[in-house]
Amino acid sequence: MFTSIKGHSVIVTGASKGIGRGIAKVFALQGAKVMVVARGEVEAKETVDEIRSNNGIAEMQLCDVTDWDAVVEMVKVTESEFGSVDVLCANAGIFPQTKILEMDPEEWDQVMETNLKSAFLCVKACIPQFKKKGNGRIILTSSITGPVTAYPGWSHYGASKSGQLGFMKTAAMELSKYGTTINAVMPGNIYTEGLRDLGQDYLDSMAATIPLKRLGVVEDIGNAALFFASDEASYITGQTLIVDGGQILPESLEAIEEI
Repeated sequence: MFTSIKGHSVIVTGASKGIGRGIAKVFALQGAKVMVVARGEVEAKETVDEIRSNNGIAEMQLCDVTDWDAVVEMVKVTESEFGSVDVLCANAGIFPQTKILEMDPEEWDQVMETNLKSAFLCVKACIPQFKKKGNGRIILTSSITGPVTAYPGWSHYGASKSGQLGFMKTAAMELSKYGTTINAVMPGNIYTEGLRDLGQDYLDSMAATIPLKRLGVVEDIGNAALFFASDEASYITGQTLIVDGGQILPESLEAIEEI
């Protein structure tokens, strides 16, 4: 039985849909107070309403996490609403698929700002909160794409997710003086709104390459983040947890056919 996080204040960026919404819901179901951070008002409100319909506690803050002043304000609002910031889940990210030859430099910069720079800004803005309390938890949503695997069209996405892990290692050392840990969850193929419209044949072909023969669900990532936020994970920092159903294990298609 893990120590309860009931009453803890949790910021989840990119929480209006997909993995971010799943993380927010998992924390709320465990009694945490969740600040749903996103750019889209309609979808963010839907997340808050869903959490509240299940007797959870959630508020909404619209924020461009690539803008330093907006991020500072987001942290201030969270402290005002909930009294403190105990956990930061830096999840915001985008993943346009464009091959290098066709990619505009502006698209590269946009992905880096949204996926990598935003993680830095959110961590930096929360440090005064963790310093004041003497403890804190930070969980980054990275990916297997980039650090472990590759896919055509995602050179910028892969670079940003690898960059998050490089940032995390030094951050883990610097944050240790404040009793704060930082770790990363690395999702594989997770069923989200973005995959729903691709059709069942595509989903089935993806699942066929995974040893567990299914895609993950957003709650799988939320549960991993919840573990890193727990007291039981207080001696873990600068580490990664791959949540992929065994996707990175087969060395060939023939290996999959053998199971």
